[in-house]
Amino acid sequence: MKSISFLLFTLFALTACKQDMPTQEPEETAPTATTEEQPTLGAILNEKKAAFLEKADSEKIASYDAGLKAVEESGILSSALNVGDKAHDFTLNNQTGAAVKLSDLLKNGPVILTWYRGGWCPYCNITLAFLQEKLPEFKAAGGQLIALTPELPDSSMSTTEKHALEFDVLSDVGNKVARNFGVVFKLTADVAARYQKGFNLHAYNGDETDELPLAATYVIGTDGIIHYAFLDVDYRNRAEPSAILAALNKLK
Repeated sequence: MKSISFLLFTLFALTACKQDMPTQEPEETAPTATTEEQPTLGAILNEKKAAFLEKADSEKIASYDAGLKAVEESGILSSALNVGDKAHDFTLNNQTGAAVKLSDLLKNGPVILTWYRGGWCPYCNITLAFLQEKLPEFKAAGGQLIALTPELPDSSMSTTEKHALEFDVLSDVGNKVARNFGVVFKLTADVAARYQKGFNLHAYNGDETDELPLAATYVIGTDGIIHYAFLDVDYRNRAEPSAILAALNKLK
């Protein structure tokens, strides 16, 4: 299995965030080799955020900050499904076109349901690679990981292949499932214009709604009840795999 360091180095190159991640080889005279503690997902995302803030112009930073504030003021965090709520059943196609139904998956164990904004988002790419690295641990704890994105199937397939993902990526075109979970918001006009000019968001999603989902994560028990929820208006913050594992272990 590829190491986290290798996967993340590749991702940073793909997302134009080139960062040196040197490894120090032990001296030949050293009796034993030390193993560096692996960074958390949050630490890696914070490094990416810091790099953005260092090189981005003040107008762009202010625009994105205003966008986050607008999402927060929309009240989405209080209206989205949360711990104790019943998850809405759904059927969506995965990256190969096969239908995936939530209630069918729950017959085989808890489901980790996570949203990502799109393959154009560097924070999403970092997170997907990190989740792939942790997939064996999720499976060992009985969890089934699925990711949802508003991207068209061709885009989700590209993301799957680029990161060699071994879990289902479901295309939620029009954010229909995300809307049922209450995690959809509309971009501010300024941020939407920047996204459209920068990478053509409308082409990725196949619509002009300028709507995206929160980077939310749920752990849903076999009873269909949400037992863990990560909800944050800042797309640069994501559920830590250790928290997901803790939630899965409580369901055993």
